[in-house]
Amino acid sequence: MESAEIRRRWLSFFEERGHTVVPSASLIADDPTLLLVPAGMVPFKPYFLGEVKPPAPRATSVQKCVRTPDIEEVGKTTRHGTFFQMCGNFSFGDYFKEGAIAYAWELLTSSVADGGYGLEPEKLWITVYLDDDEAEQIWREKIGVPAERIQRLGKKDNFWSMGVPGPCGPCSEINYDRGPEFGVEGGPAVNDERYVEIWNLVFMQFERGPGEDKENFPILGDLPSKNIDTGLGLERLAMILQGVRNLYEIDTSMAVIDKATELTGVRYGTDAGSDVSLRVVTDHMRTSVMLIGDGVSPGNEGRGYVLRRIMRRAIRNMRLLGATEPVVAELVDVVIETMGEQYPELRTDRKRIETVALAEEAAFLKALKGGTNILDTAVTETKASGGQVLSGDKAFLLHDTWGFPIDLTLEMAAEQGLSVDEDGFRRLMKEQRERAKADAKAKKSGHADLSAYRAVADDSGSTEFTGYTSTEGESTVVGLLVDGVTSPAATEGDEVEIVLDRTPFYAEGGGQLADQGRIRLDTGAVVQVRDVQQPVPGVSVHKGTVQVGEVTVGSSAYASIDLTRRRAIARAHSATHLTHQALRDALGPTAAQAGSENSPGRFRFDFGSPAAVPGTVLTDVEQKINEVLARELDVQAEVMSIDEAKKQGAIAEFGEKYGERVRVVTIGDFSKELCGGTHVHNTAQLGLVKLLGESSIGSGVRRIEALVGVDAYNFLAKEHTVVAQLQELVKGRSEELPEKISGMLAKLKDAEKEIEKFRAEKVLAAAAGLADSAKDVRGTALVTGQVPDGTSADDLRRLVLDVRGRIPGDRPAVVALFTTAGGRPLTVIATNEAARGRGLKAGDLVRTAAKTLGGGGGGKPDVAQGGGQNPDAIGDAVAAVERLVAETA
Repeated sequence: MESAEIRRRWLSFFEERGHTVVPSASLIADDPTLLLVPAGMVPFKPYFLGEVKPPAPRATSVQKCVRTPDIEEVGKTTRHGTFFQMCGNFSFGDYFKEGAIAYAWELLTSSVADGGYGLEPEKLWITVYLDDDEAEQIWREKIGVPAERIQRLGKKDNFWSMGVPGPCGPCSEINYDRGPEFGVEGGPAVNDERYVEIWNLVFMQFERGPGEDKENFPILGDLPSKNIDTGLGLERLAMILQGVRNLYEIDTSMAVIDKATELTGVRYGTDAGSDVSLRVVTDHMRTSVMLIGDGVSPGNEGRGYVLRRIMRRAIRNMRLLGATEPVVAELVDVVIETMGEQYPELRTDRKRIETVALAEEAAFLKALKGGTNILDTAVTETKASGGQVLSGDKAFLLHDTWGFPIDLTLEMAAEQGLSVDEDGFRRLMKEQRERAKADAKAKKSGHADLSAYRAVADDSGSTEFTGYTSTEGESTVVGLLVDGVTSPAATEGDEVEIVLDRTPFYAEGGGQLADQGRIRLDTGAVVQVRDVQQPVPGVSVHKGTVQVGEVTVGSSAYASIDLTRRRAIARAHSATHLTHQALRDALGPTAAQAGSENSPGRFRFDFGSPAAVPGTVLTDVEQKINEVLARELDVQAEVMSIDEAKKQGAIAEFGEKYGERVRVVTIGDFSKELCGGTHVHNTAQLGLVKLLGESSIGSGVRRIEALVGVDAYNFLAKEHTVVAQLQELVKGRSEELPEKISGMLAKLKDAEKEIEKFRAEKVLAAAAGLADSAKDVRGTALVTGQVPDGTSADDLRRLVLDVRGRIPGDRPAVVALFTTAGGRPLTVIATNEAARGRGLKAGDLVRTAAKTLGGGGGGKPDVAQGGGQNPDAIGDAVAAVERLVAETA
């Protein structure tokens, strides 16, 4: 049975039994604690936590998931994979254990003809929690599973919680016996390789308290309503139904292995090491395509780092298999073809996915070359200092700057006889991730415990946003936090977070900055609001300072926003929509939005593009935007179903989470996007849009920065003043400036070349005299000396080689010259073949000299270069070189 059919049967089975089919959420988690969705229940987490009321009592989904903690194990075991699909059925206070168990058994054991998966009942083993007598009884008495195929396991294996105080409960797992060829008998308690878990049924019936780890926490009592959360691994079931040995050999994966073997000429199944590499390529390319499809772009932080790491591991493993040419295009193509039936959006978005993937491959292949040079230098320096371990900061530099996966650094260092300080590297990586994670979490929650906001939501419901039609209005204070803790009152000078029952203040989201303004209470108190966030869905938290009086919960309030700021932000947001559409018109659908920030009078817009946008294209885009402003198009917003919005061609931003009902902002006949932000009423209100330029912010992602309205005018006025000053300086008209300034720069460059040529000739003129001054040291001609300060490294090298060439080749010769550049000493030392025959190597001599100078250096036996920190030690360095020559010769 093909994977697509497994998916179709799952959704059909549960839909026929009253479950609402929920499409897979994006892999980009709508949760500040998660980079990516790692489990099928994550999109339903707000329902289980009671933050949001579920849309229906029963639901089902096939959720895309990515997990990377065990990335090094990918390809080595039958079960580890970074991308997988989790089939789930969920009950929110509806059916419980008996219903969940009955549904699972029916779907697994019903015949294929009757819509089931047709598994043999006698091959299914059950595990239940240690004291869950109810579940064990249902399996035995209601389903008929023999007691000998039911095993009880502890909290580690058969009890579930989110890892924090909240819902929890026992699990019951269904395992499939793959037969004696996969190990000894005895059930899943003995051998989880033979008895593979395929379906986990979680019975959420308790509330847990805080605890030290996964197993040690108190049970506080029963939940008010009992819920069901189940998960079946689609790939694991496909492995069983298709009769293959591991996840990598199912239909959607084997096609990628076949393409990889075609590209490399390496056959699958003939060598264990090659098989691991082929599996890594297969898993990682599937994951890469799915991540790019959901809007993730390669980068050095967060989810972008995850994508970059797995893509580069895949490319490297193709290189290890023997690929010498770019391979990503063909691998991406086969992934899209095999997964496209389950996720049609991959096929419609093929061009953008390929563009991002190819750009990352090109960047990594270039980085391999540049990073290898950096690694070689680091290895030389480590060996020169007598070390055997490449430092963690060097490994981190290779990763952070050149995109080297740590395993690539480990392998290349090992080839040079060095190990790598992995602990130091991982510590730096952890610090980088923790900084990013802490920043994101602090931004959303202000460092407060989210339970405080949830409590407000439970007591008072969601905040009603009135800001689309009003800029001020009456409301009531329903929540108050001081220093992140719920408080009944706050006084003058306190930093507070206020929740109102209704508000005109826009909370930051969708790229739009929050409103600012004031909240006046009927008690006479005044709060200056500087920021508004939504740390939990639907609850707007106004952050500010009490300027006058006392704020108390329950007080009537009058909220008013800074109208000038709102209007400036609205102009920027509408301009962002126009820029997005104009870019798509110019570059095609690959110029999809990858982020934005709309602030007063200016905006930045991130979009997908494999290369820089030509200046002429930017000029055309800017002209088109301003032409739309002149057309005075109306801007309208309408709420509709997500399906209707897609039918109308509305553009959705990658990574944004949308509900069943969405707000669509339409700008005349030019633009239509899903958007919850505030906008102008007519394009004429923007006045003017000026694009300042574009730049790269990551592989395959570009950023445009622009000004709007008065800010754009002020910029152009300043530019005009600068142009007028240049006209006065060069005595020419504005249209002549490029040519005249270019001519001046050309003359300046020619003059610099002449000066450089003169300096080089002056330096080289000393070569004959230096060669004649050679000192005999135990039969070796030794030339030492200090040339004028400011001599460049290249000129010093040329002079050293020239002097060496003037000494007869049959006479052993060492030339060691020094200079000072930028306040630091520099040396270049060369030896001829006769000297090297006596054991005199330039690299050894340079290291001796550089150590005396307070630095380091290295190079080849015939010529080497070094430097230091102390120019006053040049005389000592000369003496040290002479001593080493005497000792060696």
